Amino acid sequence: MSSGPSIALFYTVIRPEEKWILAAAEARGLAIQRVWDREATFHLEPNGFRADLVLNRSVSHTRSLYALRFFEHYGVPAVNPYGVVALCGDKILTSLRLQEAGIPTPRTVVALTPEAALKALDEVGYPAVLKPPVGSWGRLLAKVDNPEGAEQILEHKTALGSSMHSIFYIQEYISKPERDIRLFTVGDDLVAGMYRHSADWRTNAARGAVAEPLNPTAEMTELALRAAKAVGGGVLAVDMMESPNGLVVHEVNHTPEFKALTAATGVDIAGRIVDYAVEVARR
Repeated sequence: MSSGPSIALFYTVIRPEEKWILAAAEARGLAIQRVWDREATFHLEPNGFRADLVLNRSVSHTRSLYALRFFEHYGVPAVNPYGVVALCGDKILTSLRLQEAGIPTPRTVVALTPEAALKALDEVGYPAVLKPPVGSWGRLLAKVDNPEGAEQILEHKTALGSSMHSIFYIQEYISKPERDIRLFTVGDDLVAGMYRHSADWRTNAARGAVAEPLNPTAEMTELALRAAKAVGGGVLAVDMMESPNGLVVHEVNHTPEFKALTAATGVDIAGRIVDYAVEVARR
């Protein structure tokens, strides 16, 4: 029998993270309803859907956005809510919000055409990083070393004919150690941190980066919590780099994986997420 609020887990696949979340919820006597994003349908009326909170673990940004908007329409709170996911899922919107909040971030220029992108790359300077506005796991990123390489990459992106590749998000290349920093925030707390080491300039765990536990400095903690607050808060992973001029935040992840972070630190991140979800459901 449930001893707390009912939680709907909106998911794509049950990975280790989702298994840990389900186990943490069961250990707390919580009723969990599984909602598979590949089969879910949404009516303008609630149509019998009942839950005290939705915990979003879908790996699809598009499915998450529409589903979370429907859950909001039904009056069901979510972790993370639609507004946070819409903001963090778009790198351009994230960069704007970080800049507005006075949080140090790499120099960024956005262009709307390939011709303007070449101009933007000249403004940022080579090498630079070209990213799709929406994406994760370090996919479809390109380090651009010179104008000739830029023309080839832009020609290829244009040929793809996708809306994802028709807006050009360009950042300065940060000369950093062979690592970056991931800090995991839940609500108002920083719960765990790690370095991600890689000889590749993309230091994603999904690309094979090696995780090392990190005891965050006061500066790291303050910057991560400020970044999380700037985008609306919740369950977030704040990624930052050590630039020659100090720490810069380059991304805030709204549905973060935490397998590598849990293994590196031993922190029960799934338990912290479930406890936070219960707190939000009871508000």
